[in-house]
Amino acid sequence: MPRHPLQDVARQGGVEPLGRPYLSTPIPRLVRSRAVWLFVLAIGATLTVQVLSHFEATLAEMTALALFVPLLIGTGGNTGNQAATTVTRALALGEVAPRDILRVLGREVRVGFLLGLALGLVGFVIAGAVYSWPIGVVIGLTLIAVCTVAATIGGIMPLVARAIHVDPAVFSNPFITTFVDATGLVIYFLIARTVLGL
Repeated sequence: MPRHPLQDVARQGGVEPLGRPYLSTPIPRLVRSRAVWLFVLAIGATLTVQVLSHFEATLAEMTALALFVPLLIGTGGNTGNQAATTVTRALALGEVAPRDILRVLGREVRVGFLLGLALGLVGFVIAGAVYSWPIGVVIGLTLIAVCTVAATIGGIMPLVARAIHVDPAVFSNPFITTFVDATGLVIYFLIARTVLGL
C-alpha cells in the first residue's frame, strides 16, 4: 500500500501519523504517537551526556548539572518540534485554524505534561542512581517543565504563523529551537537553585 506524503512529513518531525483528525484524537493517542520518538531522541542525546561524563567524572556536583544541558535542551526542542509538526499537518488538512488556538493550547499543555512526566520519571531514576537523588529531582522536574512549555509553544506557533500569514513549516521550528534553548536553561537553573540550594 503506497504511503501518503503527509505520513512522511509527520515522521520527519518525529511523530507517528494520527490516522484521524487532530482535534478528535484522544490525548493518550497523541502521547503515544510522540512518546516512542521522544524516547529514541532522548536516548540519543544521552550519548552526549555519557561522553561528557567520561571526561568530567572528577568534577564537582555543579559540573554534573552542566552535563545534562544537551539532553534537556535537545528533549525540549524535539518536544516542541513534534507539536509543531502535528499542528502544521492539522492545518494543512483543514482540521484546525488560528481560531482554534485555545483548544490546541489546552491539548498541548496536557500532552507536554504527560510526555514530560514519563521522561522525567526516567530521568529522575537514572540521574538519581548515577549522580545523586537531588540531581535526579532537578532533572525530573526540569523535563516535566521543559516538555510542557515546549509542547505548548510548539503547538501554537503554527497557528500564530498562519494568523500572521507566514508559512508555519518555515517559521515554527527555528522559533521553537531558539525559544526552548533560552527558556529551558532558565527553567533548569532556577529548579537547580531551588532544589540544591545553590
